[in-house]
Amino acid sequence: MNVTEDEQLVAGALAGNDAAFGMLVDRYQERLLRFLQTRSRCRADAEDALQDTLINAYRYLTSYNPRWRFSTWIYRIAIREAARNATVAATVPADDIAAADDPLASCIAAGERENLWLTAKRLLPPDMFTALWLHYAEDMPVSDIARSMDRSMPWTKVALHRGRRRLRLAMAETETEQSKSEAYG
Repeated sequence: MNVTEDEQLVAGALAGNDAAFGMLVDRYQERLLRFLQTRSRCRADAEDALQDTLINAYRYLTSYNPRWRFSTWIYRIAIREAARNATVAATVPADDIAAADDPLASCIAAGERENLWLTAKRLLPPDMFTALWLHYAEDMPVSDIARSMDRSMPWTKVALHRGRRRLRLAMAETETEQSKSEAYG
């Protein structure tokens, strides 16, 4: 995605070209929805947060500073909307994964071993999960993640490091437990 294209579309929208803002919406709405679904209990909550994000982006477009990436700015709005929405929670819906003491075992039992994001969501604090999502799912640089989350660069780097380490340890622990149960089973 070309940053200069985003800046041109923002400039067009600020000049009164609604089609330019529509192009920004088309460009970001699916990505934002995926991101908001990771922070919501259901798709409807994520859609509500997405709508609020887009409305606020349009309403406050004049406050966008082109020295930063547009994606950083709009994700920051999405993060705030997700936090503001009382129904947004950092838990996986009960119908997606059965409740269990060990979330990783729950993922495996539900045939979700390959879905690392569900595991990460269950194991990590919401801010750490958000940092990992923005970095790996959205391919956002650390500096943009820090700005989007209103955190420092060191905090962001530490969150990414600790999140990866927690997931790696949880996966290794689960594999060890599976090996033992297969050996004795």
